[in-house]
Amino acid sequence: MTHPLVQTIRRSLAEVADPTKASQMQAYMKSAMPYRGVSSPQLKRLCREAFKSHLLATVAEWQRVVLELWRHAKFREERYAAVLLTQARAYRDFQTFSTLPMLEEMIVTGAWWDFVDTLAGRNLGDLLRAEPRRMKPVMRRWARDPDMWKRRSAILCQLGFKRETDLELLYDCIEPNLSQKDFFIRKAIGWALRQYAWTDPKEVQRYVKANKDRLSPLSVREALKNV
Repeated sequence: MTHPLVQTIRRSLAEVADPTKASQMQAYMKSAMPYRGVSSPQLKRLCREAFKSHLLATVAEWQRVVLELWRHAKFREERYAAVLLTQARAYRDFQTFSTLPMLEEMIVTGAWWDFVDTLAGRNLGDLLRAEPRRMKPVMRRWARDPDMWKRRSAILCQLGFKRETDLELLYDCIEPNLSQKDFFIRKAIGWALRQYAWTDPKEVQRYVKANKDRLSPLSVREALKNV
C-alpha cells in the first residue's frame, strides 16, 4: 500500500500544478521525467506541512517512504520531496552511516546535478562530519568509481566545510579525476577549489599552479574565479 505521506505529497503537488511552468522547467533541466510545475518555495512549503501531518516513527519507515517517493516518482518534484525528506530536521537522528546505501542509490539513479549536488553537499557532508573515520575511505573509493556522479559527489562532499575542510581528502578525491574529460567532473573540481578559496586563497593558488598542466582550463577558471 502507498504510504499516507506519499499520497499527501502527490495530492498536494497535483493541486498546485502549473502545466506552463512544468514544460519550461522540464526543458531547462533537460529532464526525461516531467514536472508538475511547482516552484521550489511552494514545494518546500507543502513538504513541511505534509511532513508535520505524517510523522515517521522509525528509521525503517523513514527510509521506506524516502525510497517509495524516489523509486515510483512520476514527476520530478516527487524526487525533490524525497531529497527534502532525507534532510528534514525531525529525522536528523536517523541520518547515520547506515543511510549511505540509500543515498548512493539516489545519487546513481538520479544522475543529474539537481539531485546529486544537494545530496553531496548536504547529506554526504553531514555524514562526513559525524563519522569521518568511516566516510573518508568511502569518499576516496567513490572518487575512483566508474560512476561519474559518485565521483562528482566525492569531490563536492566538503563544499560547506570552510576551515574544517580536510585538504588531504579533497585532493585525494580530485587526483584520480584530473584526466577526466567530463564537464561535470571538471566543473566540480573547480567548484570545490573555489569554495575553499574563500577560506585560503593562497593555498588554492598554490595548488592550481602546482597542477596547471593537469587541471582543465574550466577547472582553473572556476577555482580562481573569486581569488
